[in-house]
Amino acid sequence: MKPVGLLGGSFDPVHHGHLRLAIEVMEGLDLDHVRLVPLNLPNATKLPLATGEQRLAMLRAAVAGEPRLVPDDRELRRGGISYTVETLQSLREELPHQPLCLILGMDAYRRIGTWHQWQRLLTLSHIVIAARPGAGVIDPADLPAEFAGADTADPDMLRRQPCGSVCRQTIQQLEISSTQIRERLRHGLSVRYLLPDAVCDFIHRHHLYSKPA
Repeated sequence: MKPVGLLGGSFDPVHHGHLRLAIEVMEGLDLDHVRLVPLNLPNATKLPLATGEQRLAMLRAAVAGEPRLVPDDRELRRGGISYTVETLQSLREELPHQPLCLILGMDAYRRIGTWHQWQRLLTLSHIVIAARPGAGVIDPADLPAEFAGADTADPDMLRRQPCGSVCRQTIQQLEISSTQIRERLRHGLSVRYLLPDAVCDFIHRHHLYSKPA
C-alpha cells in the first residue's frame, strides 16, 4: 500500500519551495499523495498574518490541477493550537492501515524532542527528513533514543509498516521563504516567480502583506 505524505506549516503564503519539496518527496518515495496542512495557531512562533481561510484558499489555488497535492483543513477546523500529534491521530483514525509519512526539514527534525507528545509520533507515522544534497547528518546524540534508533536506508520500509521508521530523502531545495516573500510585498517589490501565479494574484487581489496605508 502506498504511503500518504503529510506536510504541515503556516503557508503564509504557500510558495514554490513548499510545492517542490512536496512533489520531490512524493515522487522520490512513490507516495500515494501528500496532504498540505495549514496550521491554525502555532505553539511558539509568530501568528500567521493571513487568516486561515485565506491561507487555505491560496493552497487550493496553488495546487489546482495537481491531484496528488491535497489541501487538508483539519487543523483549521479543529481550532486552537495546532499539534502535529493530534493531526496524525486524526488522520490515522481515517486511514487505520495505510502508512503515513510526516515530512520534515532537518531543522525541524533536530527539535523534535521538544514537540508536544513527541513520544507518540512514531507510533502514528513514519518520518521523512527532506534534506538538500550535502546537508550532512544529524548527530544521534541530539535526538531522543526512540528516533535515533529508527533510521532506515530502505524506503520500502515505509510501505511494509504503517509507522515507526525515519527515512532521509534528498531534495533540490529552493531558497525561497514565506518571510522573504512577505518582506518583499511589504516594500512593494515583485514576488512573481517565487510562488504560483494564482497565489500571487490572490495576494494582490486581497491586498495581503502589503505595507499599511
